[in-house]
Amino acid sequence: MRVSTMRAANHRTGRVQRRYLARRLDILRAAGREFRVRGFAETGMRDIAEAAALSPANLYNYFRGKHELLFFCQDNSLDRMISALEKARRMRVSSAVKLRFVILSHLRCLLDEVEGSAAHLLTTALPPRQQRCLVAKRDRYESGVRNLIATGTHAGEFIDCDPALAARALLGALNWSAQWFNPAGPMTAAQIAEGFANYLIRGLLADPRDLTRSALTMTAHRVTRQNVMQAGKQRASLRNSS
Repeated sequence: MRVSTMRAANHRTGRVQRRYLARRLDILRAAGREFRVRGFAETGMRDIAEAAALSPANLYNYFRGKHELLFFCQDNSLDRMISALEKARRMRVSSAVKLRFVILSHLRCLLDEVEGSAAHLLTTALPPRQQRCLVAKRDRYESGVRNLIATGTHAGEFIDCDPALAARALLGALNWSAQWFNPAGPMTAAQIAEGFANYLIRGLLADPRDLTRSALTMTAHRVTRQNVMQAGKQRASLRNSS
């Protein structure tokens, strides 16, 4: 009886935590929209509360201030980017396809998944301790991108280049997109991500013709993954109906 009671309590706790995190992400998206329109310095907690359909007092139950919200925004974004980088490393594909996956994931996170990531470059607005935490994660991510490029260079897939310089040029272009991207503009975040991936990878390839092959490989990988997921759903459906 005690074990079942503990399990029920843990289930309730997990559900409350998931709901709390989901609400924080909703607030983050609302704040991101305000940051885009007003700018970080000009946006107040009352503005964010109104955009998130909360009272100012209720907003403080989720974030104690604007700087805590900004830190959560950047920390969450970097965790997503590092996770995508680790996934790319495990792929049994070419360096170009891995790098393409990282670029697409980076821009999807920055422009699409969490709108608050538009504040990605405002680390100087944070207290020193929070800045150090974010810089450490950012350096880890940059190092991973640099290693992907170095691996492709050593394999002869990419041109002979300085991996550190190439990685910084690539990441600089990606991060700056948060400054000019307009969600209501003529191109979606996904279209911009595809365009960036094509332009940036073409400049690294030793043989530009590999760009088409890389894109086809990426498409094949995506289709295969979707087929596997669909097959899993079908098997689960058959088990449930039997």
